[in-house]
Amino acid sequence: MENLDLTVLRALASWRAAGQDAVLATVVHTWGSSPRPVGCIMALRGDGMVVGSVSGGCIEYDLIDRYTKPGVGDALARTGPPQFVKYGITADEAHRFGLPCGGTLQILVEFNPEPAAIQQLLAQLDAGRLMHRRVRLADGAVTLEPAEHPADLIVGTQEVVNTFGPGYRMLIIGAGQMSEYLATMALFCGFSVTVCDPREEFAGSWSVAGARLVTTMPDDTVAEMQPDGRTCVIALTHDPKLDDLALLQALDTPAFYIGAIGSRRNSALRHQRMIEHLDQTEESLKNLRGPVGIYIGSKTPPEIAVSVMAEILAVKNGVPLPRDMDVAHVKDLQEITPNDAANVCFVIHDDA
Repeated sequence: MENLDLTVLRALASWRAAGQDAVLATVVHTWGSSPRPVGCIMALRGDGMVVGSVSGGCIEYDLIDRYTKPGVGDALARTGPPQFVKYGITADEAHRFGLPCGGTLQILVEFNPEPAAIQQLLAQLDAGRLMHRRVRLADGAVTLEPAEHPADLIVGTQEVVNTFGPGYRMLIIGAGQMSEYLATMALFCGFSVTVCDPREEFAGSWSVAGARLVTTMPDDTVAEMQPDGRTCVIALTHDPKLDDLALLQALDTPAFYIGAIGSRRNSALRHQRMIEHLDQTEESLKNLRGPVGIYIGSKTPPEIAVSVMAEILAVKNGVPLPRDMDVAHVKDLQEITPNDAANVCFVIHDDA
């Protein structure tokens, strides 16, 4: 399962290459609560087929109705320059389209995008490049240019610029049971997953379809993958011979998340080991996460995988996690003596 933007663009490219009418709808503004964020896209074919989404469902139905019934009421055009469409202007309309809390959103609709330009964008994304896609509002002409960093969508008086990146990638070191749960969740979240384990007894029993399995040494795998800002690296073997050098290799890259499973004690020992024997410093290890995950009282491999995946998604989405969800911090609090516990301002539940 790949990145949703890529899925939408591939469907649109296929339809347009076959000569079918289609539109590309992009959320360009939201006010109040909105089911989908700015920049998300949806492809709509002339017969009503949809890939992707711009809301929770009701707006999709309205767009389908307006696009597939030309000449009726406030129907959408089949050709011409891009058109802005706004939903949820009034409370009644927000309710009608299922927008929460009076939310409003504006969508840019592009009619029959050129298939060659879509294929060119897909080729760049498949090659691992981050790209700006500029749409000229006067006539819908599209230009592409490389981007250095992810950027928010820009709406100007003459053009709209949306930034597309290659799919997010996850490298899991270790092919154990918890890796299977984590890989499955990552695939559902649109990550491309690579699992690395040179140990035959573990690699031989790997069974998650869609995740690439390699048996090279983990540090060599990190070097081969060349992690970028859309890559996360997570070590799950508990074996320093496999984990440590791979983590150090990853720390020299722009990977957005680098971490290793383990207790507080093992995480502290890992830092000490890397400083004493691998020429590291506290500064060079500042981006190494461990113990990984957020505190949810997890005990079993699938629960721990949920905890780790939740932290990875929070970091990916730029969401700061409160300190009372930090595993090491909460575990430290659990060891507070009864007399000190009265000073703690929240209660820890085992099933959190």
